[in-house]
Amino acid sequence: MPVPVTLTGRTVRLEPLTEQHAEALARAAAEDRTTYAFTAVPQGLEGAREFIATAQADQAAGRSQVFATVRASDGLVVGSTRFLELDYWQGPVVWPPLPQGPSGDPATATPDAAEIGRTWLSPHAQGTGINTEAKLLMLRHAFETWGVQRISLRADARNLRSRAAIERLGATSEGVRRAHSRGLDGVVRSTAFYSILAEEWPAVRDIIELRIAAAIAPSAPERRLSRGVGRELDQECVRHAGSLIPA
Repeated sequence: MPVPVTLTGRTVRLEPLTEQHAEALARAAAEDRTTYAFTAVPQGLEGAREFIATAQADQAAGRSQVFATVRASDGLVVGSTRFLELDYWQGPVVWPPLPQGPSGDPATATPDAAEIGRTWLSPHAQGTGINTEAKLLMLRHAFETWGVQRISLRADARNLRSRAAIERLGATSEGVRRAHSRGLDGVVRSTAFYSILAEEWPAVRDIIELRIAAAIAPSAPERRLSRGVGRELDQECVRHAGSLIPA
């Protein structure tokens, strides 16, 4: 199973989630719950403790790696995110192909594919660039340290904000699985699926780094983005990276 790590950027630090984060996690989740319509977020201190205990059980079973999302400027916990659906392709071929644990020593194994998800941020941290840089840190770790072949992402098809954020990363849409599962609100939901492959990662990394650089030192297109007319920057990113993606 992957060794727990701390991933650090300019605006965000991703720390392994522990019991010590419970109170801060509860405060972050309580800030304004109206933004969490499609995401399971802990409620209250006991809910945060249960959230952490469940996350640690999943980690111990080799199913995920869970982080507290911490604002770098002041150390404030603003949410959580995780790697999940860790899949290992070594060893004998298993059919049907279901996610399976590592072959050999689990302490040193790294996954061949994974998903990034279960992400939530307190409202005041949304739209600040923290989520974008957190995704960059996780993708870089997955592709450049673990050497994964694929990262998956998904969202409730109704969650247009999350889908737009995933698409801005440069992930490829794999379509919508209709009536896929029951949503958090009890309604049968469809799920939008996305992926990034190892050979696409250099181009995707360029897209994300361009967005982060523009946010730190705003260019003219990014200033227009802040006023709600930002297609120029997205198109510039896609043009810059598109030629790097294999046909």
